[in-house]
This record gives sequence, C-alpha cells and structure tokens, in this order.
Amino acid sequence: MENGLDADKDRVSEVDDYDYSVIAGGGLVFILLIVGIIVEVGQRQSLLDERIDHYVEDEFVSEEAEEEEDAPSTLTVWLDKSLEGSSWGDKVATNLAQADLKLRPSEYLALMVIMAFGVGFIAWFVGGKSQISAMLGVFGGLMVPRFYVSRQQNKRLEKFNDQLPDMLNLVVNGLRAGYSTMQALEAVSQELPPPISFEFRRVVQEMQLALSMEAALENLHRRIPSDDLDLIITAINVQREVGGNLAEILDTISHTIRERIRIKGEIKVLVSQVVYSGRFLSLLPFILGVILWFINQDYMVKFFEPGNRLCGVIMLGIVVTLVGSGYFAMMKMADIEI
Repeated sequence: MENGLDADKDRVSEVDDYDYSVIAGGGLVFILLIVGIIVEVGQRQSLLDERIDHYVEDEFVSEEAEEEEDAPSTLTVWLDKSLEGSSWGDKVATNLAQADLKLRPSEYLALMVIMAFGVGFIAWFVGGKSQISAMLGVFGGLMVPRFYVSRQQNKRLEKFNDQLPDMLNLVVNGLRAGYSTMQALEAVSQELPPPISFEFRRVVQEMQLALSMEAALENLHRRIPSDDLDLIITAINVQREVGGNLAEILDTISHTIRERIRIKGEIKVLVSQVVYSGRFLSLLPFILGVILWFINQDYMVKFFEPGNRLCGVIMLGIVVTLVGSGYFAMMKMADIEI
C-alpha cells in the first residue's frame, strides 16, 4: 500500500513539473511573439533621419503611406514615452547611435527581455530546474546585448579613427582648391567610404537645415567620442572665431594623427598578450564555476549549505575581489596613453 502511495506521489510530482514546464514554455513563446512583432515594426530610421530625408531625398513618399508604413505599436509608444528623458534611456540611445544600430531604446529593452527569458529558460531546463541556474541564465542573457553593442561601438570608433587622416587630406586639398569648409565636408561625405562618409553626410544635412556648424560638429562628436575628432572640431571652431589658415592647421593635425595611429598600432601589438591573458585568466574562474554548476550541482551547492553558507560566501567574495583587482591591474598596465 505504501509503495502504491509513493508511486502515486511521484506521478503527481512529474505531472506538476510537466505542467510547470508547459506553462513556462508557453509564456516564453507568447513573449517572444509579442516582442518580435515590436522589433519588426520598429525597424526604421530615427526621427532625425526621417526629418532630414524628407528634405534631401529626390523621391518623396506620401505622408499617408509613410504614416501607415512607420506606425509604431501601442506598446512601443508607451515604452518610448516611459524611457524618454530618463538617464538610462538617454544613455542607451547614445550607445545605439554610436554603434550605428537602428533600434529604439524600447526595442533594445525588448531584446534584453527576449535574451533574458530565452537564456534563463534554457539554463533552468538544463540545470535541473534550479532557480540559481535560471538566475545565471537571465544574467547571461542580459549581458549579451550589452556586449554586442559595446563591441559594435569599439569597432566603428576604431574604423572611424583610421579614416580621419584620409578625411583631413581631402578637406585640406579642397580648402586649397578654393572650397569652403562646408563644401569640403560635403566632398568627404561623397568620396570616402562609411562610416565617416555617413557621419559627415549627417553633418552637412544638419547644416542645410539651418543648424550652425558648431552645433552640427558637436552632434558628430557626441555620436563619435573620439579624441582625434575632438581635436579637429576644436581647430575648426577656433579658426572660425579668430581666423587663420585652416588648411595648414588641418595638415599639421593630419600628420599628428597618422603618427599617433602608427604608435598605437605598435603599442597594441606589444601589449596584446597582456590584454588577452588578463581577460582569459579573469574569466576562467567564472566559466569553470558555471560549467561545474551545470555538471555537478551537488558539489557546487556545498558553498550555500546552512553549515557552510557563511564560509562559502566569504570565499566567493574573496575570489571575486582578487580576480577583479588582478584584471584591473593588468588592464592598467596595458593602457598606455599617447
């Protein structure tokens, strides 16, 4: 009789686990469907690009057709209004603009939610349906979009900096040929490849819409936070105020930037081993900890048992502190300013 009752209890628990899995999976599918619709509808240019294109494009689209095509969903509008003006929303919008990703802050938030739920559900299912496994998955899912945006920012900034000497040579030649500063910048937007042509095209378009050159260049520097670009913008603004030979100034700056790029390349080769060693050695304990958690939870859970909890938390805290201090020390050694 007792064996029969135990078997019935086991079957009931299996049914409950199955129902819980079905409910969680169904909820995840529903969320993915809703957010997928939002992202699909929201893939379009920013409001500033739309206003600029309305004036500079050769072919115009009727306002009714444009409104029907670009009409955002109610949830997207609500999220945009909620995030508008907030520090997090402004920071995300700036990061997306610097990475050249045509996403709204609300769409980026929706992407983070998708990744958090998706990776969290997979980790929960693989990790023996443990809450800690789900939390690890959610944290990893939240970090994936941030890492991608940061990587795109760095790649685009590096490519932009590499194109600055060619841009300066083109501007200097244009100024010596009799072009105005605006005409020289327009030549940059037409002759050079992206991303520098795209950014200076926006500068020219903003100036054509009666925005001052100082404001347009300041917007450019906000999208491209480059020290070399800041030097160029400062030189242009100073020359417009006090006068002088802008072509000679930019020619000198071009030589300085070329030498800086060359020295940075040499330093990058010399410190690359330190950088990658520091990153790998810092991530290795956490990667091994996550792998051991999913392989052998009974071994890792000993850190959190009632009798070992205080000692386990202290040990984990010491590990995080030592690894973090070692990582920042190695990165500081490899960070050589020019």
